[in-house]
Amino acid sequence: MNAPAKPVADALFEPIDSDPLAKKVAEQIEILVLDGLLKENTKLPGERELAEQLDVSRPKLREGLKLLEQRGLVRIVAGEGAFVATLSGPAMSPALIALYNRHPEALDDHLEYRRHQEAFAARLAAERSTADDHARLSAIVATMQTAHDRGDAARAPELDSDFHLAVVEASYNRTLIHTMTALYELNRSAVFFSRTELLTSADVSATLLEQHRGIAEAIVAGDADRAERVSAEHIDYVRGATLQAFAQRDRAKLSKKRRLAGTARV
Repeated sequence: MNAPAKPVADALFEPIDSDPLAKKVAEQIEILVLDGLLKENTKLPGERELAEQLDVSRPKLREGLKLLEQRGLVRIVAGEGAFVATLSGPAMSPALIALYNRHPEALDDHLEYRRHQEAFAARLAAERSTADDHARLSAIVATMQTAHDRGDAARAPELDSDFHLAVVEASYNRTLIHTMTALYELNRSAVFFSRTELLTSADVSATLLEQHRGIAEAIVAGDADRAERVSAEHIDYVRGATLQAFAQRDRAKLSKKRRLAGTARV
């Protein structure tokens, strides 16, 4: 006599979706988020426009967006539309940013980390970048040149972040793209340290411009070794210039205190 059959666990089977269209809608948007083409907090096109672009009905689009919302990738705001969700937390809390600002040696750790990640990204970009990536890098460098010629130091932090983000995105490494984007947003905020302090010297500004140009040229040429090397050298230079800027700021504070102390004695 055969032993009684054991019951199959209920969780073994999943419902079969007879209409996968909504899942395909969700999958296409999900891949764009994964590849960094749809960035967090980006507003998606309106329902009618997006349905037309995807060639699906609006009810199926809504189903797909609802699925993405359940996955935590999209937030739907009544009366406003659908947005890519906030997927990464801040790289550092405001308190930690302020702490780094007060201690240049900690900032150097941040730049040390960037040195290795950006050199790796530049190597990958030289190996993987496309003609569109090359055009993007060249355009940013050209804009940097124009800003430099005009003495427009205010645009430097934004253009610097744009350039390094373009290099990272040209690496086509999803983990690099998402992690480094968080760091560049931190730098872009101009809270972490003032890039303006590095640009008080025309020589420093010119050197940074030529370094960015050299990184772009190495990537466009497909020279992975050179791209990695010049990218690392660029961050090394920034590390040195940043420490010098902090030292100069400290000397200026001390000089002012001495002057005030001398005035008080008179």
